[in-house]
Amino acid sequence: MAAIRVLIADDHTIVREGLVSLLQSDSDLDLVGQAQDGREALRLALELEPDVVVMDISMPVLNGLEAARQIRAQKPQIKIVVLSIHNEASYVSSALRVGANGYVLKSAAYEELKQAIQTTARGETYLSPSISTMVVEGYVTNVVVREKEMAYESLTPRQRELLQLIAEGRTRREIAKMLGISPKTVSRHREDLMHNLNINDDAGLVRFAVDLGIVDVSF
Repeated sequence: MAAIRVLIADDHTIVREGLVSLLQSDSDLDLVGQAQDGREALRLALELEPDVVVMDISMPVLNGLEAARQIRAQKPQIKIVVLSIHNEASYVSSALRVGANGYVLKSAAYEELKQAIQTTARGETYLSPSISTMVVEGYVTNVVVREKEMAYESLTPRQRELLQLIAEGRTRREIAKMLGISPKTVSRHREDLMHNLNINDDAGLVRFAVDLGIVDVSF
């Protein structure tokens, strides 16, 4: 049986290098690339077409959720395993809603991650046993958070990118350069974003992004 081709995406160098070392020593898995942010993960996934992408959620430039959404939209055959420190139901639910096939906690042993990679590569879903099913089911009934998710999903890809960059504290000129648009266009997109989310200032956008796990409070 051919080794499963895996792409790793994590902005923490120590974590990423540790995963690379483990994967390179495993004959059942074939490491094809590594990325340090969501935009690079998206580019490499589309270029290399791995079987499975193992991806953190809270990454700069483009978060893991949006990267997963775009990968699954363009290459639905690629499986996504989220590897995260977060065990809150909101993060798990958000990951599954954007198309992730698996969710593993960073506190898990390597063998569990390997099991998740193998399970998702077969087309099945994998969740860490330590993630409570009751918590996930309870989250589904949380109307407030679900309304925020629905509002987020109604945004355009450009608006979702802009939301993350604003929440990371990027300036208008920085955002314009990163997205290849003019500062004036950034301002127009920002106004549309606030109107669509019914939010009046950047602080509100940051709170919204943090609540959905788009950015981490450690940013």
